[in-house]
Amino acid sequence: MSQNNNQNKDSFGKVAVLMGGQSAEREISLMSGNGVLQALRSKGVDAHPFDPSERGLNELKDQGFIRCFIALHGRFGEDGTVQGALELLGIPYTGSGVMASSIAIDKVMTKRVLCAEALATPAHVLIRRGAYNAQSVKSAVEKLGLPLIVKPAREGSSIGLTKVTAASQMAAAVELAAQLDADILCEQFIDGDEVTCPVLGTGSQARALPIIRIAAEGGNYDYQNKYFTDTTQYLVPCGLPEGEEQRISELVLKTYRALGCRGWARADVMIDKTTRQPYVLEINTSPGMTSHSLVPMSARAVGMSYEDLCLEILRSAALDYEKTPGAAA
Repeated sequence: MSQNNNQNKDSFGKVAVLMGGQSAEREISLMSGNGVLQALRSKGVDAHPFDPSERGLNELKDQGFIRCFIALHGRFGEDGTVQGALELLGIPYTGSGVMASSIAIDKVMTKRVLCAEALATPAHVLIRRGAYNAQSVKSAVEKLGLPLIVKPAREGSSIGLTKVTAASQMAAAVELAAQLDADILCEQFIDGDEVTCPVLGTGSQARALPIIRIAAEGGNYDYQNKYFTDTTQYLVPCGLPEGEEQRISELVLKTYRALGCRGWARADVMIDKTTRQPYVLEINTSPGMTSHSLVPMSARAVGMSYEDLCLEILRSAALDYEKTPGAAA
């Protein structure tokens, strides 16, 4: 083992890579987690897999883990719940803290923050499961126009998402989303370029990585095209005018900071093809790290390997509430 690998092993201590979990994105999380695990081990980090759906989190403390790399996606991993448990255990973890995680996974709460901060995001209507009727569904169409997007408020990877092109499709789209969440988000459809922009760092040190423009077959960047096909094109450099790319990066950094994110994240943005106005759709505080994932792809564009990216993210592991000197253990 190289001297650098020994230094990594000594400096990071025993690391748990949290993966799997209970969410609808479990399969993707296992893919992400195993990629991160192998990358960290290749750098000499004493990293071990840990699936919270199979083991109690108290085992982290019992087994001497001193740092966690969160490769969980969706609920019970990206929503502030695991983050809160790790705060109580006093084990630093990667990614955003409790509040930022819980807000960012909720697309409606994210929009409320963005609107309060005057940051552009598509118009939306919230429908609550069990509390809507035919008229309220019709009203969403009247307010947002067609086509529009219907999706669960707290799912990722396009799970439960429907692009509605006719009013007759709304009932089925809402029912599909309602199977996954009590809150259903109906969102204005922005016709134009789809891009994503990763961020690394915290506060004033946060920096945007290169933007990736996504060109999916038929314009349908769904779960299948995200993870299991090779027909989707990911363009980096993105090919956008320099001023436009800069404008999007600034919007993403403002979003990241407004939500209180730290460590790393990835924001999804749509650009109106007529006005060229960028709109933030959402921000992912525990992005995918699979072979198809976009944060590693963007990092490679600036010469950062997958392994080095994993190390940088691990170095950022922290707690929201560090113990003060003299505090009880």
